[in-house]
Amino acid sequence: MCAFSEQPLVSVLLPVYNGADYLNDSIQSILAQTYSHLELIVIDDGSTDESYSMVMSLHDERIRSYQQENMGLARTLNRAINLARGKYFARQDQDDISLPRRIEMQVDFLERHPSNGLVGTWASIMRETEKTNRVHCHPTDNIVLQFELLFDNPFVHSSMMIRRSILEEEGGYSIDVARQPPEDYELWSRMARRCEVANIPEVLQVYREVTTSMSRLGSMPFLNRVVTISAENLCWAAGSGSNSQAAVTLAALAHGAYHRIDTLPGVGRLALLLLNACDNISDRAGVNRRLLRRRAAARLRVIFRRYARLAVMRARQRLLG
Repeated sequence: MCAFSEQPLVSVLLPVYNGADYLNDSIQSILAQTYSHLELIVIDDGSTDESYSMVMSLHDERIRSYQQENMGLARTLNRAINLARGKYFARQDQDDISLPRRIEMQVDFLERHPSNGLVGTWASIMRETEKTNRVHCHPTDNIVLQFELLFDNPFVHSSMMIRRSILEEEGGYSIDVARQPPEDYELWSRMARRCEVANIPEVLQVYREVTTSMSRLGSMPFLNRVVTISAENLCWAAGSGSNSQAAVTLAALAHGAYHRIDTLPGVGRLALLLLNACDNISDRAGVNRRLLRRRAAARLRVIFRRYARLAVMRARQRLLG
């Protein structure tokens, strides 16, 4: 492995586990960036295929490659963070592709917006090797993203660039098995309490859907963790005195996770919690409350329909004994 003699501004973090099929394309997309003042940290996390051999066959002084016994994604990312030398950390997945100007545009954005701690991009979607017409076009403005984080993850993980100073304050990715995956949603939620966040409104990443992708293996434990993180975000945003059970109910209804709801609080309590969260987010950002209140009203219409169906279903169950 050749050492990169000059300290890079950007460290690209690329964990690998049995990713030989698409790994070369992923790495080459980083090496071909218009912004070249970077290092690429590739950590093979106990692969049983030819991933590490493929990495070792590449000769570019910006590549720093490592091999380890399997530790899982969050621990591997934290190791990459500890090894990194850059001011900014960029994520890259083993089967995704960064378009040529991605790093350049993200560095420019963070340099111009010192209050911003992380920035993602839009991403086109491939299904294995086939192009699709689908695109991840998440919101771009901080205030809207802060609202979306109350319930969901409005970022493409492999498109993210993160300011080192903010990430170090948060201690990196959680390795608590009860909180990851989704390790990305969990981390963005914590970071967004400290800083502004953004997405660049341009397709700069190609996100590949593969049958073995963890994000496509829908499971009850994953859903439960999403609901837990969402409820925490709602409670934090709503402020002191917020009802944790109401927050869990609100998060569970938003995701259709009815099994997480023990008792149904009144709809007024649910609405008040969300509106308090929205108003606090708006006040911290110094923007008019109406913007997020409109988004909250749209979200509550869906939640209240699910609330009504669940209430009817439980009433029937009680009548039937």
